[in-house]
Amino acid sequence: MAGKFELYKDKSGEFRFRLKAGNGEIIATGESYPAKASAQKGIDSVKRNAADAEVADLT
Repeated sequence: MAGKFELYKDKSGEFRFRLKAGNGEIIATGESYPAKASAQKGIDSVKRNAADAEVADLT
């Protein structure tokens, strides 16, 4: 099964998203957004930028 983004409201009524792997494990979370459209833009940004992102090993 492929991963999926979940868009939801947190306890304070703000919108957030999380990315889950195919096995259901949460592998990334977004910040809180006051508007649902802003959270969707956050998801779109991750989709657009993550595929080609390089890994910076800071150890």
